[in-house]
Amino acid sequence: MNPSPAAAPVVIAGAGPVGLLLACELRRARVPVVVVERLAAPMTESRAGQLSTRTAELLHERGFDALLARAAHEPRTHFGGLGFALSAVDSPYRGHWKVPQYRTEAALGACALELGATVLRAHELTEVTERPDHVDCGIQGPDGRVLIRAQYLVGCDGADSTVRRLAGFPVTATAATKELLRADLTGLRIRDRRFERLAGGFAVAATRDGVTRVMVHVFGTGVTERSGPPAFGEVVRAWERVTGEDVSGATPLWLDAFDNARGQADSYRRGRILLAGDAAHWHPPVGGQALNTGLQDAVDLGWKLAETAHGRAAPGLLDTYHDTRHPVAARVLDHVAAQEQLMLGGPEAEPLRAVLSELIGLDRVRAHLTAMASNLDHRFDQRIPTEGRT
Repeated sequence: MNPSPAAAPVVIAGAGPVGLLLACELRRARVPVVVVERLAAPMTESRAGQLSTRTAELLHERGFDALLARAAHEPRTHFGGLGFALSAVDSPYRGHWKVPQYRTEAALGACALELGATVLRAHELTEVTERPDHVDCGIQGPDGRVLIRAQYLVGCDGADSTVRRLAGFPVTATAATKELLRADLTGLRIRDRRFERLAGGFAVAATRDGVTRVMVHVFGTGVTERSGPPAFGEVVRAWERVTGEDVSGATPLWLDAFDNARGQADSYRRGRILLAGDAAHWHPPVGGQALNTGLQDAVDLGWKLAETAHGRAAPGLLDTYHDTRHPVAARVLDHVAAQEQLMLGGPEAEPLRAVLSELIGLDRVRAHLTAMASNLDHRFDQRIPTEGRT
């Protein structure tokens, strides 16, 4: 342990897109920030790859036009696998924007460093002790244990958040009952499948820039206890069982398994400790909402935390972060749960799918779903710092 602990107004656990955007927001507001990340290097997988209209607007306002310029425009979306064309909205960024997560993370990381954020990679937060006027953050790094004294600690460290666990945030959660496998593959030529419900299961396939993303669920299977990603052979067997196609000759770039567990912290703030992104709300990646909800958390929290750290905040300002963002994620969780039933439910889901297919054909329904998918159904106050636009 260092005899003289380092100090920082804000420590962020997690150097994913949410933590890095929050770091950018704080540095633009001239708040010193330390980002702690257990991974030694940035991730290289595509993972979440969709930016909504509102997220694209926010990134444009912050100068990330180079990132958006490389995005592929997608004018369609789906609700529970029922596809439809997005209605017109009053935005230059209408539609969805396809960007591999590693590009988004790289752009945000470069901006955070340029603005002067300290990013400690290969450092893992292991202890959290809240004091009346600060938070002691115990961190294990390559050279041993470090203690950082922070005015505020923000957990942006994912669905299995260490910050949430160590700080004892109560949660409301639903346990997993189903599992899906997914993989990014090269050297493969199969037709695209858009949310197909087949006799044996559920399958999705899409090829972009020579990489095919497959996702598969075998009906009737539960959740497998895992200590790492699935083996490629497991994905091959599941895909063949559901679709009849053999993908064993492909080269896997990324393998992943995820389940349908979902939940939300009952409060996003406990004293000097806050949560954002998947640490605050988690659900299966249905509809591309997780990353967008998290990035918008960071925008709302950023200026409120900066004002508080500078001592300029009106009484109760920081509490409005929870008040603003908790209902948004709660609604997303409800919509994800409904879509999961539509995609992965048994034969009992077919009548509901038939009725919803008819409703989606109505202009007003499609406009409502478009606003929701585009994140334009909930605007929130924000301040864009003038310093350090990329």
